[in-house]
Amino acid sequence: MKIYLVEHVIGAFAYDENGKIVDYVLNAKDLGKITEELINNEKGIPISSAIELLKKINPSEVIVENEAEVPKLQELGYKVIYEPHNNLSRLFRESASKIAVDVKFANNEEEYYNFLHEVSLEYTRRKLRSAAQKRDLLAIQAVRAIDDIDKTINLFSERLREWYSIHFPELDKIVDDHEEYSNIVSRFGDRNSIDKDGLKELGFNEQKINRILDAAKKSIGADISEDDLSAMRTIANTILELYNIRRNLTNYLEGVMKEVAPNVTALVGPTLGARLLSLAGSLDELAKLPASTIQVLGAEKALFRALRSGGKPPKHGVIFQYPYIHTSPRWQRGKIARALAAKLAIAARVDAFSGRFIGDQLNEQLKKRIDEIKEKYAQPPPRKPQQPAQKQKEKGKKGEKRKEKKRK
Repeated sequence: MKIYLVEHVIGAFAYDENGKIVDYVLNAKDLGKITEELINNEKGIPISSAIELLKKINPSEVIVENEAEVPKLQELGYKVIYEPHNNLSRLFRESASKIAVDVKFANNEEEYYNFLHEVSLEYTRRKLRSAAQKRDLLAIQAVRAIDDIDKTINLFSERLREWYSIHFPELDKIVDDHEEYSNIVSRFGDRNSIDKDGLKELGFNEQKINRILDAAKKSIGADISEDDLSAMRTIANTILELYNIRRNLTNYLEGVMKEVAPNVTALVGPTLGARLLSLAGSLDELAKLPASTIQVLGAEKALFRALRSGGKPPKHGVIFQYPYIHTSPRWQRGKIARALAAKLAIAARVDAFSGRFIGDQLNEQLKKRIDEIKEKYAQPPPRKPQQPAQKQKEKGKKGEKRKEKKRK
């Protein structure tokens, strides 16, 4: 006998080719057990009522919707055919509430829908719990928090500089670092209160101390009250507190990344490694990406713009933050980015599927390749003569026509 197997919250049902229910086995109304079986079913384990039903009927051929459970059913000795979204499965789902009442699983449709709601909530809770147990998601949230803090620091610092410049405008050009600027405002307030010993304690060198003190004496800024300075100090203290939070989060992120992705961390450090996880979605997703995609992660807009216009695609995305890339000459960056992306692809796969530490080995190979690139391409390549504007336009049109033909 050939049957169509339908697995559902209420149980397992066998349909014949004419759309009639041959037999069925109901699930027990155990919320925890049903939820666990539904989660296991995603991994290819048939629900217990389906196994019981098949033993009862002993069909010659079984048609299923879930491709993942085909190997398990074949191991049990059944001939299995995978047919997604088949008509009989759709027929069952259209009338599932009515069938639940007919087979006495529920007394009425309202009871059926209430039970379905409870199962859905429990299923969602368990899936969220299992997702939260993945430590890579914690690293992703930490690096996103660091990025948010950086944006907030820049926003507050810009406001503080504009505000404090009413009183001491010269300081803005002398002190570029936001944290150092905030420290001066927080500690001294009034420009006339700035002293040499205090600046030394804040870590300024002799040359900068003299410039600040000289500018404070000759400042053209307005005199302001203690209340005004108190308000400015509040913003300065907030910025300094944000810097402390950022440092704590960075230390936390380093610990998590060494645990979750030690090989990726060994190559690019915890912060950049976490940004790559964030852009990919998870460590598993990063491990599935080819090196060419890892190379341009974070530069998707530029990539799609290049594809649309026929221009040059970006050579690197967020991995531009890697020191050997952004400190190298422009003609070497693409080659170094390609080498780094290839090593990152290996590191992510080992972290996701093996757990072995090969970071030192990958780092050594990468440094060797970078040295080769720097030696081989020490001089910039000769520039190609630029084409006239008309020729470039015609070339762009030809490229668009070729793409249009391919689409067709």
